[in-house]
Amino acid sequence: MIHEELAIDSRTRRTLSGAARVLLALKVDGPLAVGLGLTAAFGLVVLYSASAENAPMLVRTGMPLLLGIVIMLSVARISPNLLRRASPWLYGIGIVLLLAVAAVGHVHLGAKRWLDLGPIHFQPSELMKLAVPMMCAWYLHERALPPRLGDLGMLGLIILVPVALVAKEPDLGTAALIAAAGAVVLFLAGLRARAIIALLLLATLGVAVGLRFFHGYQRERLLTFLNPEAHPLGAGYHIIQSQIAVGSGGIFGKGWMAGSQAQLDFLPERTTDFIFAVIGEEFGLLGLLTLLLLYAYVIGRSLYLAMQCPDTFSRLLGGSAALTFFVYVIINTRIVT
Repeated sequence: MIHEELAIDSRTRRTLSGAARVLLALKVDGPLAVGLGLTAAFGLVVLYSASAENAPMLVRTGMPLLLGIVIMLSVARISPNLLRRASPWLYGIGIVLLLAVAAVGHVHLGAKRWLDLGPIHFQPSELMKLAVPMMCAWYLHERALPPRLGDLGMLGLIILVPVALVAKEPDLGTAALIAAAGAVVLFLAGLRARAIIALLLLATLGVAVGLRFFHGYQRERLLTFLNPEAHPLGAGYHIIQSQIAVGSGGIFGKGWMAGSQAQLDFLPERTTDFIFAVIGEEFGLLGLLTLLLLYAYVIGRSLYLAMQCPDTFSRLLGGSAALTFFVYVIINTRIVT
């Protein structure tokens, strides 16, 4: 028995060593890969239930996931110096594409957000979610930190130009996320407390002034988010049904594929926007906490890795990616609940 246990331990060590060598060759952090894998697997399990056991939908979701893994492995092999040198070019191309959208963009549901490239429709605003923090990190790479007043003005211009172009499409949600990605770089650059407070006040003032220029449906969405009960059978229906689903799950949930709100079609967009509510109904508070802990682990590990980077550009870009992901998690879970 002892010899068998020693043989098993030896085989395990060799397996782990081999896996470690593979991850090292791929330039992928093992603990982060495990966290991402568990999060993705949890999501696919919930999606299978939310889609009423729709296997083709699971495959359609899995294919972009596999594509994302391939892209991740490819980008991991790119030198940070190359990414830094490419940042101004990527940002410039993004601005040109946004201007092209304003001039000849494809209109869908009253919004001009896409470029028609024949078989595909491309949304340049998605590119700017990466290009803006990369450009901000590039600008700060060889400058003193925390940034001075003149640098803050230049960074503000770098952020606000694409934000204004995207907001005019109109796409306020994406514009806000692009602004958040840029603001996170400023925060990580060691911005002083009084500067952060001043920027928050300016942002609040900007939103207050911008409300006057909102379209009617945009104002309705904001008011519905603040008070969904004001229109329980209209604009507030989605959020109210989501709250019912989350609350009815209790601590332990109703069980996988046993959620009444989701399975009986009371919960709208249950396979996309409101998937978090499906988790709350079927897996309860414990399921929601499990998912949030997975997210916290991925974000925390990403921040740790960013702090280990040897240069300013890599630290700012890695930290920005982690905290921008954190912003996405907070926004999506907050809207649903």
